[in-house]
Amino acid sequence: MCKNVLKEWLPAILEHKKNFKVKKGELIFKEGHPVTGIFFVNSGYVKVHKRWDADKELIVRFAKEGAILGHRGMGKPPIYPISATALQNGVVGYIDMDFFEATLKVNSEFTYKLLQFFADELRESERKMRNLAHMSVKGRVAESLIILRDQFGETEEGYINIELSRQDLASFAGATYETVFRVINELVNEKMLILSGKRITIANNEKLIKLTQD
Repeated sequence: MCKNVLKEWLPAILEHKKNFKVKKGELIFKEGHPVTGIFFVNSGYVKVHKRWDADKELIVRFAKEGAILGHRGMGKPPIYPISATALQNGVVGYIDMDFFEATLKVNSEFTYKLLQFFADELRESERKMRNLAHMSVKGRVAESLIILRDQFGETEEGYINIELSRQDLASFAGATYETVFRVINELVNEKMLILSGKRITIANNEKLIKLTQD
């Protein structure tokens, strides 16, 4: 927001924006609750997720510093269609919906950038739904790991720079915990991955990519 609004609008943002600390596992906002405002990740990682059925969830995406949250609640009815939960301790910014809508009306460049972001998100959601229907679980797990590596980078030791539980990885890949656990072990045995606790290294990028194309 601060990068794409008019310079004259920045003091108004600073006046309306509120920052608050979140702890690992803390719910930032919940699916089905009334929309109150828009959130931004100042630091830390956040998972954006929605109910799959009574006892399962599907992780829509992961967010890191600079990402916007809660924007899917814009429109009618004014409820959040997804939830957001902190994956680690961090800081989240908040702007109430009235001021956010005023920002959109005043700042055409920001509105245009947000429109592009919505289009990219829609395209990604459609691709993910297609993969859930047509791609094998092994291919979805492989693609999920590649997405995480590309989004969060790698540590100096070569690990994907985010530690996820196997359950969160399963929710991101759209599979059960048991299936993902089995697939991860297969990929390790096939020397495509290296594990160290929750940390994962992609050992053979070419073979992993091929799984997403088969």
